[in-house]
Amino acid sequence: MSVLKMNPRNAVLLLIIVAMAILRIASFTGWGPLTVFTPIGAMALFGGAYFNGNLKPFAFPLLTLFISDIIVMNLFFSGSEYRSGLLYSGWVWTYLAFALMTIAGKLIIRDINVKNIAIAVVVSTLIHWLVSDIGGCLAENTLSFTVYQQRLITAIPYELRFLGGTAFFSVLLFSAFEILQKKYTVLKPAV
Repeated sequence: MSVLKMNPRNAVLLLIIVAMAILRIASFTGWGPLTVFTPIGAMALFGGAYFNGNLKPFAFPLLTLFISDIIVMNLFFSGSEYRSGLLYSGWVWTYLAFALMTIAGKLIIRDINVKNIAIAVVVSTLIHWLVSDIGGCLAENTLSFTVYQQRLITAIPYELRFLGGTAFFSVLLFSAFEILQKKYTVLKPAV
């Protein structure tokens, strides 16, 4: 599907996700309060909730995450021990978590309301917390229950920030798109 043939709804959804990826990249510069939050959880939930079909809810957010990861790795972690090849060690598990968060958005946020979004935010944070740390253990060749449990405990402060960022950006994304749909009927889903 070329950009010229993309329907307005999908184009706006994609632009919103790209804007979040740009904010994510900006967060690595230490710019403002963005250093505390990450919008990637909200990107996954938003894509899962609004894109139709089985490919677009995953393809657009994952591709955007991938491109932003490449930019972040090249701009901020070039030559760093954190970088492993093109991305970082354990990236497969982060992307698996992201895909699972997209599924959570697709299944939980079938009806856009505060309750469903709040549940999806908590579920996506749990998914990120539980799945991403497996990748860290595997990258260090230390996958055992004790090490995994310790990584989970160590990750609590980060996951609280992830929860806050996912909640904040979810409110921003979902509210903005709902307002846009009311103002521009072309953005409403085809019936």
